[in-house]
Amino acid sequence: MKPIIGTRQAWLEARRQLLAKEKELTRMRDELAEARRQLPWVPVDKDYVFDTVAGERTLAELFDRRHQLVVYHFMFDPSWTEGCKSCSFWADQFDGVTAHLHARDVTLVVVSRAPLDTLHAFRDRMGWRFPWVSSGRSDFNVDFHVTITDEQRAAGPVEYNFGTTDFKGSELPGLSVFAKDEHGAVHHTYSCYSRGLDALNGAYQLLDLVPKGRDEAGLARPMEWVRHHDRYGAG
Repeated sequence: MKPIIGTRQAWLEARRQLLAKEKELTRMRDELAEARRQLPWVPVDKDYVFDTVAGERTLAELFDRRHQLVVYHFMFDPSWTEGCKSCSFWADQFDGVTAHLHARDVTLVVVSRAPLDTLHAFRDRMGWRFPWVSSGRSDFNVDFHVTITDEQRAAGPVEYNFGTTDFKGSELPGLSVFAKDEHGAVHHTYSCYSRGLDALNGAYQLLDLVPKGRDEAGLARPMEWVRHHDRYGAG
């Protein structure tokens, strides 16, 4: 895109007009956040099991003594040797916010179907520290619509992002939120998928501020440029 060259005064006038739109978006975002908090809580009545560094744990135990749990559904099929590069792009943002989430009664856990040893080997390679657990021995990923089984694909379009898709793979990204009530019962309060995950990616938020933006218009697919962070410059 060829830039428009103008005076400082022209820039200031245009910037003030844009600021009005930005403030409108901020107000709308606040309204959406409040509406999100008002969603009904759905009791989780299934006993999910996860493999963790501390042994087998339930969904309730993943809260780690807190009352709110954020689960990032990281695409990592049990047959893969490394995690999805796009999910890795998102996961690069997680370690820096963990302490702040803890201060607000929130635990963040990353969940994938691959075996725990495989997950942690990849986590070590990436230099991450966040909790990463395996859901490979339960239906957790399938029930929250981030793993597509062979049977589901054979039956036709599958449910994803509150609609249907003809997705041919096995793994999809997503995020789910859970909360405990005053009795300790676990409830599902929120999930988002696809572009709903954009707000979690600090790098994308910064790219949206620069003149070239995400610079993905000419690519075969939006995140074609993304690499595991240790592979940029590797050709």
